[in-house]
Amino acid sequence: LFVYFIVVQVAGIYPAAVAACNVDLEQLISDQNRSIATLAITTLLKTGAESSVDRLMKQISSFVSEISDEFKVVVIDAVRSLCVRYPKKSTVLLSFLSNMLRDEGGFLYKKAIIDTIVWIIEENDEAKEPGLVYLCEFIEDCEHVTLATKVLNLLGKEGPKCSNPRKYIRFIFNRVLLEPPPVRAVAVTAMAKFGVCQSLRADVVTLLQRCLLDSDDEVRDRATFYSVLFSTNNLKLYDELITGNLNVSPSLLVRALREYCSSSSPKFEPFNLNSVPQSPLPIGVQRKPSLTVDVVPALVKPEKGLKSREEKYEEQLHQIEQFSKFGRLFKSSAPLELTDAEVEITVSCVQHMFLEHIVFQFECSNTLNDQILSNVVVHVKPSSKRWKQVTEIPCEIIRNNDSGFTYVAFQLPRDADLRKQ
Repeated sequence: LFVYFIVVQVAGIYPAAVAACNVDLEQLISDQNRSIATLAITTLLKTGAESSVDRLMKQISSFVSEISDEFKVVVIDAVRSLCVRYPKKSTVLLSFLSNMLRDEGGFLYKKAIIDTIVWIIEENDEAKEPGLVYLCEFIEDCEHVTLATKVLNLLGKEGPKCSNPRKYIRFIFNRVLLEPPPVRAVAVTAMAKFGVCQSLRADVVTLLQRCLLDSDDEVRDRATFYSVLFSTNNLKLYDELITGNLNVSPSLLVRALREYCSSSSPKFEPFNLNSVPQSPLPIGVQRKPSLTVDVVPALVKPEKGLKSREEKYEEQLHQIEQFSKFGRLFKSSAPLELTDAEVEITVSCVQHMFLEHIVFQFECSNTLNDQILSNVVVHVKPSSKRWKQVTEIPCEIIRNNDSGFTYVAFQLPRDADLRKQ
């Protein structure tokens, strides 16, 4: 079975090389082992012709409910790669994904489907409206807050641009009535974006006024803000405060506002939004992920005058006394999520490689509304005694709905020949 996994991965990078095996793979579609049959079909989806897509999708639909979530994600990855190769098949692929969305499954399985549908909608205008309808049906019975908010944000962004935006408002307002506070708050914002349309504004304002008595402060505040904003009839404000994007890091914005409120400087000085970094440091610039899942993206050099991600990391790390003598930073990894998105305290990790040391940087986010975390540290246990821990830097305090960084550094084993790099 492991060999078939390898074949699937190779097919995503070198489809022409694997295409020579298509005749043999066709015979495996009817294999009694559904896992092998699934891998055979997903490989054919990555290497076959456009004319074979419909037949293969029908075959895999007949037994997709019988396989595990792990193999279902493999199928979704194959569908995602098809979106790039055969854009005209988007309607067929959306229908297949919507049927998978109705099946039972865990968070990661559902997230993989939602991410793929969102990409199809954003990349293919013809698939936008049917894709949004499928997502509306999904949030009617969605138990994952993260996925519900992701779909609502997309509806608020793309829904007003559709030919009949009014039909989406009902699905959004249902979330205000039936969902927990975080989803209700996002639903209010998504609904307000439809109010930018002149023909829908009066109806949206009426629905917003019904939210003014909500039990949650955030929901009431958002409803009040948008109701007052619509009363101004100022199109410029609509563009800046509703449809416009706030290109700053939310966590750093909260931190800057707290510092502004607690500072001893005169309060008549307005808060300067430009002082807030546009992306959280030292995480670096966030890029839009590629739709081609299995293709390794080429390295992109930063524009002249702009710092690379490693340079930003190095500048931040050298400001910490314990790391100032580690020398030049060679490489930093992409952020790796260590916890599920649904948990109350999320942790992600970035690895920084120096000549003789490796630093693990953990970003801990506290989503609890009534608790403050103090002296936060992540304990790292090496697999070998050759790895010597040289320092551990805790995060003194992480307030509610905020994030902080903690670090653990190890000295590389002496036999690690990194000096030749």
